[in-house]
Amino acid sequence: MKVVRLVKKAKKGNKEALLQLIMDQRDDYYRLALTYMRNEHDAMDAMEEMIVSLYENIDQLKKETAFYSWSKTILVNRCKQIVKKRHKTVLLDEWESHEITHDPYRLSEQQMELQDMLKCVNEYQKEAIQLKYFHDLDYETVAAITNVSVGTVKSRIFQGLKKIREAYGGESHE
Repeated sequence: MKVVRLVKKAKKGNKEALLQLIMDQRDDYYRLALTYMRNEHDAMDAMEEMIVSLYENIDQLKKETAFYSWSKTILVNRCKQIVKKRHKTVLLDEWESHEITHDPYRLSEQQMELQDMLKCVNEYQKEAIQLKYFHDLDYETVAAITNVSVGTVKSRIFQGLKKIREAYGGESHE
């Protein structure tokens, strides 16, 4: 497996291998950072901090196959630290069009409708739903990123989706 081979090289100090791992998922990292940071500049800052952290701590990664979930957890933690450091609260539903106009990942009309629907759930449910469905992360990775159990993640997603169905009349009767 390519990822395992690259991680082993990176653990031995091979910077190019680490860079290759990061570049293979750069779009996913960027979208994830943008979700938390809300603008391109701050998202790039968070990614830079993640890269430094990965380089400094790669030897702490126990399972090579877990590199991407581990690195995404580090990225989310960096985002949260940057926000906290700047003493501002970032709410995921406060997208301002002028901040994302030049962004290649600009929200489509459908995504904006989904963001609007997320206004009826609490911040924990919103975060879990976004990580699971917008970033296609598995429950274990979402649990690691949010620092809660897999059961809690599943519960937040279930309860959040239930609220959305109730608010938008999407109750299925199958």
